[in-house]
Amino acid sequence: MRVVAQRVSRASVTVDGRVVGEIGPGLLLLAGVARGDTEEVVRAAADKLAGLRIFPDDEGRMNRSVVDLGGSALVVSQFTLLGDARRGRRPSFTEAAPGPEAEPLVELFARELEARGVPTSTGSFGAHMEVELVNDGPVTLVLDF
Repeated sequence: MRVVAQRVSRASVTVDGRVVGEIGPGLLLLAGVARGDTEEVVRAAADKLAGLRIFPDDEGRMNRSVVDLGGSALVVSQFTLLGDARRGRRPSFTEAAPGPEAEPLVELFARELEARGVPTSTGSFGAHMEVELVNDGPVTLVLDF
């Protein structure tokens, strides 16, 4: 599983002109599920992200998590994170899990974040989504699990 975590002031996902998910301060999490990922991998990712200290404390140091902040998460499935463009000019997506395998794991990821005290919204799996965000910092991390 690969997750791009962005600290945001706000973020939203629109599908067919309708907002399907939005948050205020918190984390935009672009989540790519790899072939062979398991529920254990997803739970570890949720645990790491709920506790990841990338929000500023009163002194401006990155010492607070999204839970400490009382922030939210917006989970957007994105198989293209597993794209391999090392050879040729067209990325290969063979490492990405197929939809029937990936969708339940993305849904589990959102539920596991909720279970750790992070109010979570999602995009629409498999849909063409427009993602808007205001990156706060900017702070962006690429995490592999």
